[in-house]
Amino acid sequence: MEKVDVNSAYRRLKSPNIKTKKRALKIIHAYKRNKHRSIL
Repeated sequence: MEKVDVNSAYRRLKSPNIKTKKRALKIIHAYKRNKHRSIL
């Protein structure tokens, strides 16, 4: 299992592996989407 917290995702964006980057982007987008909803 890999960590799915935002800090790990930002760290994984620097990875040379394309799949890892895409997975990290999904986590970050989901986090931003949920963060925006919680403010409203």
